[in-house]
Amino acid sequence: MKIRCLAVDDEAYAARIIADHVGKVPFLQLVGICTNAIEALALVQQGEVDLVFLDIQMPDLSGIQFLKLCGSKCKVILTTAYPEYALQGYEHDVIDYLLKPVPFDRFLKAAQKAWQQMAATLPPATAPAAMAAPAQQGHMFVKSDSKNKFIKVDLDDILYIEGLKNYVSIFVQGQRIITYQTLRDLEDQLPQPAFCRVHRSYIVAVNKIRLIDGHMIYIHDQALPVGETYREAFYRLIREEPT
Repeated sequence: MKIRCLAVDDEAYAARIIADHVGKVPFLQLVGICTNAIEALALVQQGEVDLVFLDIQMPDLSGIQFLKLCGSKCKVILTTAYPEYALQGYEHDVIDYLLKPVPFDRFLKAAQKAWQQMAATLPPATAPAAMAAPAQQGHMFVKSDSKNKFIKVDLDDILYIEGLKNYVSIFVQGQRIITYQTLRDLEDQLPQPAFCRVHRSYIVAVNKIRLIDGHMIYIHDQALPVGETYREAFYRLIREEPT
């Protein structure tokens, strides 16, 4: 079972970005893209959608009006360029509020919130195994330098991951594992927010961070930079980490 998703935005390009993000998440399934909120509402009312990624400022029917009309027929994550609508959105029990342009790491965090809310409503005996969150997986297999050879890596052992030109280095306690995959491939496999992309060349295990000093992260004695593109999402994440 997957969460059936609908991307609703009067700007086709913005809707396509959301659709592309949906395609990268194993527990999400894209059922359509709508640039017309009225058409989207019809799909929701027919019971064909579980989760809507919804723009706010649209002609004919705004996102807030959409929320009032759809009621509890589906879950909603708002996507907008205007932060001032956040409070109004949460008054309608939206799952999350994403500011455009929506980075994938922030999108995935919102998707995981949606999964957690929906899974919580299912009786334990009937909750499908396919709805298991990626974060429940305790390991992954990575490609080695030999054909058809894969190395098992326990996620709890990972300190950080460095992307280089032709390969990726996974640093675990006292060991470096080299895999011939891209950093993006590994990022898509790793559970978030336990792992966070902090730089075009680095992913870190958040619980292994010893110190954050300015825009530098320290894991053991290794100093890693927080890239400008990733700073907003990273600092938001650490502020939201339970204390």
